Amino acid sequence: MDFSLTDEQNDLLNSLNNTIRNYDDNYWLDCDNSSKYPKEFVNTMAKGGWLGIAMPTNYGGSNLGVTEACLMMMLVAEKGGMTAASSIHMNIFGPSSIVKFASKKQKNSWLPNIINGQSKMCFAVTEPDTGLDTTRLKTKAVKNKDHYLLNGRKIWTSTAQITDKIMIIARTSDRNNKKPTEGLSLFYTDFNRDNIEARVINKMGRAAVDTNELFIDNLKVPKEDIIGEEGKGFSYLIHSLNPERILVAAEAYGIAKNALERAVKYANERIVFDRKIGKNQSIQHPLADAWAKLESLKLLILKAANLYDNDLPCGVESNAAKYLAAEYGMEICKQAIATHGGMGYAKEYHVERLFREMMIPYLAPVSQQLVLSYIAEKALGLPKSY
Repeated sequence: MDFSLTDEQNDLLNSLNNTIRNYDDNYWLDCDNSSKYPKEFVNTMAKGGWLGIAMPTNYGGSNLGVTEACLMMMLVAEKGGMTAASSIHMNIFGPSSIVKFASKKQKNSWLPNIINGQSKMCFAVTEPDTGLDTTRLKTKAVKNKDHYLLNGRKIWTSTAQITDKIMIIARTSDRNNKKPTEGLSLFYTDFNRDNIEARVINKMGRAAVDTNELFIDNLKVPKEDIIGEEGKGFSYLIHSLNPERILVAAEAYGIAKNALERAVKYANERIVFDRKIGKNQSIQHPLADAWAKLESLKLLILKAANLYDNDLPCGVESNAAKYLAAEYGMEICKQAIATHGGMGYAKEYHVERLFREMMIPYLAPVSQQLVLSYIAEKALGLPKSY
């Protein structure tokens, strides 16, 4: 059993670091303060081929695994926080349903533009009245000869202000209480602003990457834009959940690593009572605890990614990685602020921004409580509670 990265993986990280090194703390702070989308960063990542890291080579991707995508997102989040990660997150995991279930014609039409960054896509799943119970979503797609008409509402949809494509799940037949997951269909289609109103949700953090509530009114979707079979969309959606959880965990890890490094640097520089505060055990011990937690977290994230890449069951590990990344991440970001004392509350030291952004993986894409319920059932064999 070898826990070291391969030469190829180390080369990948070195290359990525060179690609993004010009996007410094001031760039990300400016994006956050001005709510400015980091288009320069996204364009740089697209030109470097990074958006297609896990996509097939015949469509312009690199055909690497979720493991390599994780390593990439760890570094991206470490350097630019959740703003950097969220600006490209959808391009990394979102197309997985297209790769697995779309027709060859659809792949040829859609994937190259997603990979090269020409297409900006958003993912519309969650609804105001359904939360995590996706089978009860109310957005409907009614078939009419050569197209579907979509009507409904979605919420917490990121990048809808700058997107030109939308991946959306809708009900194409009434809910069957005996088989509630059937009758949902997945579409990838044009984001027609004549039929979709996107209202920005003002948030606690990550202001540079917009989040929205969508109001969909008679959106005409060609039948050619349905992914796979009608009514099977929920199963396609489930396929993308594990890699999403793994990537979110990787992003939270990167943010927490950044916060810890800033705390250690400050503890080594700040002088109080004629000594560095880092000499005090009350400062040392929480930071040492944070280091140990991050080391163990990284192993779990990479284990989950390795299982996924080898087509092995990884639901428990993926969810556990997301859970621990959020728990440890919140704790470490909070400690980073405390280590800075009053200056931790100042934007110029960046740790308050990292704390605000860490709330995203804590709350999404699935709640901590539901993850524990899932682990209790799947790992421990306890009765299903939800």
